[in-house]
Amino acid sequence: MKKLSSLAGLSLITLASGLAANAGAETYTVETLNNINRLHNVALSPDGDTLVYGLKKGTASKDNHLYRQDIKSGKVQQLTSHEQSESNVVFSADGQSLYFLSGRSGLSQIWQLPLTGGEARQITDLPLDINGFSLSEDQKTFALSMTVKPGCQSIKCTLDAREADSKKKYNVRTYDQLMVRHWDTWLSEYKEHLFIASLPASGMIKNATDIIPDWQGDIAGIGEVSFHPQGKSLVFSAKQPAKDNAWSTNFDLFELDLATVTSGDIKLTNITADNAAWDAAPVFSPNGRFLAYKAMSTPGYESDKFSIRVRDNVTGQVRDIAKRWDRSVKELVFSDDSRSLFATAEDLGQKSIFAINPEFGDVRNVYNVGSSGDLSIAGDLIVFTRHTLDSPKDVFAINSDGYGFKQLTSVNKDKLAGVKFGEYEQFSFKGWNNETVYGYWIKPANFEQGKKYPIAFLVHGGPQNSFGNMFHYRWNAQLWAAQGYGVVMVDFHGSTGYGQTFTDSIARDWGGKPLEDLQKGLDYIVEDQKWLDGDNACALGASYGGYMMNWIAGNWPDRFKCLINHAGLFDMPSFYGSTEELWFPEHDMGGPVWQGSEDYNKFNPAAFVNNWQTPTLVLQGELDYRVPYAQSLGAFTSLQRKGIDSRLVVFPGEDHHIKNPHNLIVWYDEVFNWLKKYTTKTSD
Repeated sequence: MKKLSSLAGLSLITLASGLAANAGAETYTVETLNNINRLHNVALSPDGDTLVYGLKKGTASKDNHLYRQDIKSGKVQQLTSHEQSESNVVFSADGQSLYFLSGRSGLSQIWQLPLTGGEARQITDLPLDINGFSLSEDQKTFALSMTVKPGCQSIKCTLDAREADSKKKYNVRTYDQLMVRHWDTWLSEYKEHLFIASLPASGMIKNATDIIPDWQGDIAGIGEVSFHPQGKSLVFSAKQPAKDNAWSTNFDLFELDLATVTSGDIKLTNITADNAAWDAAPVFSPNGRFLAYKAMSTPGYESDKFSIRVRDNVTGQVRDIAKRWDRSVKELVFSDDSRSLFATAEDLGQKSIFAINPEFGDVRNVYNVGSSGDLSIAGDLIVFTRHTLDSPKDVFAINSDGYGFKQLTSVNKDKLAGVKFGEYEQFSFKGWNNETVYGYWIKPANFEQGKKYPIAFLVHGGPQNSFGNMFHYRWNAQLWAAQGYGVVMVDFHGSTGYGQTFTDSIARDWGGKPLEDLQKGLDYIVEDQKWLDGDNACALGASYGGYMMNWIAGNWPDRFKCLINHAGLFDMPSFYGSTEELWFPEHDMGGPVWQGSEDYNKFNPAAFVNNWQTPTLVLQGELDYRVPYAQSLGAFTSLQRKGIDSRLVVFPGEDHHIKNPHNLIVWYDEVFNWLKKYTTKTSD
């Protein structure tokens, strides 16, 4: 077993940011986390000289405005101050103005702000909220997403339907097919459709055309819309309405001939009809010759590898790019000269930036420390956001050759000036089948040499996910370090960023390889890091991590002093019948529950309750439709009936995650109190 000292040429040992190096003694708390400035809507001007971003000054704050920053000088100017915030920020092609969404007029509409001076002016005046928009390069055509009633040929029809609904004296939901609810919402008759609108020579946009008026379904979101640079067409991602939508992952790409919108005979073509798996993230090359997108190959599997495909828009030929590259693409952006693609992908505990040659398929690592995203390209300059285990999101720049790395913003410099974060390090060990498995440890923030510290053993959800080098707003590992715990996180078999075979290996083996990795990883790190007290540990996790708490309770019952289970799966057969995205259990468990798959029983925590003995805290959001609250009730009932010390905490207004900042404080208080109850203080 070896300890990692470097990764792809960049040191990952003791990745301490300037924030972590501060010797201040201020304790990092959930209140501090809630108060952190949050970057959003990062946009780069076409010439690469100007950065615009939104800054929300605290989770519950109404101080949420746009800022402009000169990249060379670093000078920052606040652009907006209206009580209504802005989103969906887009630069004009000449870089002289910004377009954004705001509710300044009472509804969410598009506004244009000149950067040469003056006030923002309203661009659209539609009687419905605009959920999002995309803009053609000539700035004459807008793609809008709005929520309407399918079958309506006009916006007025949707307004009339809503008015009729408001007058109904009964309250009932009826459904003829799945799905009936999603995430935290019961589905209604109204769907998110894609509209096209043209900007008149003067005045505002007052009309828009629904290009899919009869679809009983939603588009994938405005972020999945791409205009051809010459304005000939646009491509968007959507799942075509069908009876199997609850157990199918078949999102397709649809191309709209924009000229047919004006003529009234809309021509819409499914350009990925031959792929029964997921197609997403279309992006045209700046010269219009190519369309790149990401595609899965396994139907019904949401965590399959997203490979890169490129369509030649002249010949129609589609090619798989970098087929041997064993990473799943997140974002995809063309270079300005259309000759390269830049992508982000999870890679050995990081989310890294890569350059891909579309012609030959060569892949080159550009940057690989922390979690990178929000890519923008201007010439040879790549501007992106990045966060790590000890630093929240900021904006950075790097040259496309991987040199010239530079931090552009420090939006939390003042708020975190007195906070000391825990030192962290990546490690590796031999897990299941003697294969290499990776993880991270974090020292307590006020670590003292020679002392031993209790362990908070964090298990990630997904399960196809990762607790990598990231600043998490719901499971922020540094908060446990601030409480005096040594934090240990293992990316067990099934985690993402280590190759598709590694990710796939958890399917139909939920309680097998992952449990062995967790056992071996904890044994290894306790032996390797003597400051960790292996006899003074609690484990905690959410979703699949919560499932693992229930699984550990029955299959590793004597290892931990306590367990903390948030929204964990407890009874697999009943979970199948009550969750919404059926493709997930059908893939990972081998099919529907009635088709005889043994997995629902073989890896069912409820079947091993007789072995349970560990004190357990159970937490749950009542509006969670991914893992419905009956799962937590089942676990808590079993704990109580067996006489095991346990506590149930339910948040009526929360879903699978705790989002309300006040609830988050309570959540962490409950978790920390439970840990303190069962772990002892540090000792010499």
